[in-house]
Amino acid sequence: MTITTLPEIAAGADELSIWPASTIPLPHGGLAVGGVSLTDIAERFDTPAYVLDEGEVRERCRAYRDAFPDTTGDVLYAAKAFLSRAMVRWVREEGLGLDVCSAGELELAVTAGFPPERIVLHGNAKSPRDLEVALRLGVGRIVIDSPSEIARIAAVVGPEGRQKVMVRVVPGVSAGGHDKIRTGTDDQKFGLSLTDGGAQHAIAKILSQPQLQLTGLHCHIGSQIATIDAYQVAVRRMVNLMADIRASHGVVLPELDMGGGHGIAYRPGEPALDLTALARMLRTELAASCATVGMSVPRLIIEPGRAIAGPAGVALYGVLAVKHTGEKVFVAVDGGMSDNPRPALYGVRYAPRLVGRHSTAGACTATVVGRHCEAGDILAADVELPGDIHPGDLLAVPVAGAYQLSMASGYNLVGRPPVIAVHDGAARVLVRRETLDDFRSRDVGD
Repeated sequence: MTITTLPEIAAGADELSIWPASTIPLPHGGLAVGGVSLTDIAERFDTPAYVLDEGEVRERCRAYRDAFPDTTGDVLYAAKAFLSRAMVRWVREEGLGLDVCSAGELELAVTAGFPPERIVLHGNAKSPRDLEVALRLGVGRIVIDSPSEIARIAAVVGPEGRQKVMVRVVPGVSAGGHDKIRTGTDDQKFGLSLTDGGAQHAIAKILSQPQLQLTGLHCHIGSQIATIDAYQVAVRRMVNLMADIRASHGVVLPELDMGGGHGIAYRPGEPALDLTALARMLRTELAASCATVGMSVPRLIIEPGRAIAGPAGVALYGVLAVKHTGEKVFVAVDGGMSDNPRPALYGVRYAPRLVGRHSTAGACTATVVGRHCEAGDILAADVELPGDIHPGDLLAVPVAGAYQLSMASGYNLVGRPPVIAVHDGAARVLVRRETLDDFRSRDVGD
């Protein structure tokens, strides 16, 4: 299609700051992402739908690869943010590794052509199938998260095998945008504690297992972190632990994985983690800390997920109803918590936007709600929308590429939306819409 653009100010440069870089305003209040009109996508594929800008994903992968070159570190895309066969290919082609949390994610990645030796398996409670699949496919690293996993992995490996592992350490650093996504302290389910000696005990036990090769330490201090200070403290504590391991066991570990959790802006004006500043600090602090303890610098690994996929996605919803209740205005759409549970889980705030028509009406404060039978099914509370918003309108929600469809459910049997990739003016389906036939095929009893 041919797209005629308007001056950027017509859509508001600040308002587009959180959208994919390819986003341009169109006549009559439209927007295009990846060279494709969002209105055209809604008409062609129906709503709700998720739009994923391939170019934005690739550019963000390249930004991480540039910040952490192969010579000094490794970048693993965190598959839990969003995974599909196309995403696997994009990440592989851009030179990133992958971290996964289940046999399902691992098998999808490998069957889509991702080299298993470039994959790290996480999880606080790995099932027997997770471990069997990981070893059968030849996963590169398994991150040990609890003492019981040590013997379990060694048993599955067998007396003649050898598997590379890391230990997830809780460094005692609190960071993250919400209590439910802070993972660096002792009061949550992940990892082994520095303060109570759990990490040190697990490390000693691993080193006594000939089937296991300890390659390094891992930590993940939280998610949606917007400043670098907590990472700096965590690096120091992890290096000190590595020095203690050398002193106690005569082992110099060659890898240090500092996890992910890099924050992004969901609304204009919100802070986001500065990737350049993070990379500079991690390299500088790692070198300085290692110099202090007289230890060689380990290979640095990081695991961005949200920061790559999140800003590349846009969710499209059709307005079904507008209700004025007292002083409240509720705008009900055809999706909701079944395709995006994050507002209900974490109180996340989004910036939905009317697309497809230009409104001259004054703004009103409205709450965008979903179609599900829950009072907590709220997608965006107290946001500014045109006062004449009505059924049939199209709303677009930017920064929708991470932890939405990957956390989607079958609630009310609504069906999960499709994922539509856009790139260079073309749109294609990556993941088809879930249908009633899909639900029927799984329901085998009577």
